[in-house]
Amino acid sequence: MANTFNTGVHKEDWTTKLQERLDKPETWKEVADVTFSDNYIINNPYMSTEFAAQTGTRGTAYGFSDFALTNDTLTINQQDIVPVFVDRADMAQITYVNQMEIAERQGALLSDVIETAMLADHANWTDVGDVSGTVTSGNTTQFTVSATNIDDIVRGVRRIVNVANGNAQMERDGLFFVWRPADYEALEQFAQANGFNLADVALKDGVPVKGFRYLGAFHYISNSHAANHVFAGVRKVFRIGILRNTWGQIVTTVDPNLQSGTGIIARADHGVQSPAGLQTILLDVNVE
Repeated sequence: MANTFNTGVHKEDWTTKLQERLDKPETWKEVADVTFSDNYIINNPYMSTEFAAQTGTRGTAYGFSDFALTNDTLTINQQDIVPVFVDRADMAQITYVNQMEIAERQGALLSDVIETAMLADHANWTDVGDVSGTVTSGNTTQFTVSATNIDDIVRGVRRIVNVANGNAQMERDGLFFVWRPADYEALEQFAQANGFNLADVALKDGVPVKGFRYLGAFHYISNSHAANHVFAGVRKVFRIGILRNTWGQIVTTVDPNLQSGTGIIARADHGVQSPAGLQTILLDVNVE
């Protein structure tokens, strides 16, 4: 009969609590098209050269239009680990509730690394800048976001998406902004000063922290931006791949590195992708 050692960890409950935290609504889940897969590479082919309509003349031959398909690949090769060590004496003394709090914190950290990876991909988006007060594509002049111009930024971004022929996708999935806290405060100030019912709600309760729809767009808040960059564009275009086999799972190890106690390891294996053919509707709003 094999010997077993009780680590003191409620492993099944720990895993359940970790997964509960990972299942909570997060900005990256709302903004991106998320795929859980055990594949290393996820293929996303798209039509890089389109066929065209032709004007014909009765009785004359027509010619075929060519098109080309390009395979865009999302590679799940990034790894982030949240290893926690609990001394054996501490494990004997902490409560079940304490264990669940640690599990929840692990889940929060893993979710944060996914959001940081998404927002760090801004070099692959289309720049949007301020040209004499006009929201302009292809420019990197930074906006000073305030309650007096945040509505102009929203309208200008919508125009850029429409010019890029992203209006059908925008109509289907919605326009989004992931603001910094200071920008979100400016949006709240604008909402409180304008309109009727929404202004009353914003004055009474403030705007929802987890995001809300206003000015024809979905607005979210994050502390994980790269400096001077705000993410905007059409929802469900940016892609995130997550390795299903390791997501929401823990591994326990007894006395790691000859330390008396238990190591509880959770990890996230992931990858991000701004599809090459759709980067015109993923926008990097340059901000001060």
